[in-house]
Amino acid sequence: MYYVANIMRSKGDPKIVRSGPRHIPPADRLARSLGWFSIGLGALELLAPRRITGPLGMQGDETLVRAFGLREIFSGIMSLSVDRNAGLWSRVAGDGLDAAALMSAMNRDNPKKHNVALALLMIGGIALLDYRGAQETTRRPQIGRRRLYPDRTGFPKGLAAARNSARELLSRTKTVAS
Repeated sequence: MYYVANIMRSKGDPKIVRSGPRHIPPADRLARSLGWFSIGLGALELLAPRRITGPLGMQGDETLVRAFGLREIFSGIMSLSVDRNAGLWSRVAGDGLDAAALMSAMNRDNPKKHNVALALLMIGGIALLDYRGAQETTRRPQIGRRRLYPDRTGFPKGLAAARNSARELLSRTKTVAS
């Protein structure tokens, strides 16, 4: 398997002898899974809203379900991007919107309100996963030893070299001006 990877390498590139285990942090793995789930659910809501509104007794709300589908797709794409935290927090907010829309279907005249209750339970579980993923990907300051850099100047060759370069530049401009 490693020989296949070495075929595409240039002559001077190091050869792959073996590869280590692929390490993806659990928070990133959760964000990736929720992102793909969101894209799949959003595609279903966008392309087949009646498959969702029918079992819930929410006929006539297909436009709302399509709008929620677009929101899910965008949240999923953001969850898969570099800024996964914003995508996960948008999923948390979307879970609140989904729950509010489902609560409107929990009235006495809806013969399928038991399906709505089940959908609310599912959204509650997914909301917990979304919240946990958003919390885990939130950037926190590193706690530990504070790093100090008293010897660094910001000049790549050091402060003395920068001063010498400035003196040379100043002397050249004086000779050109005279």
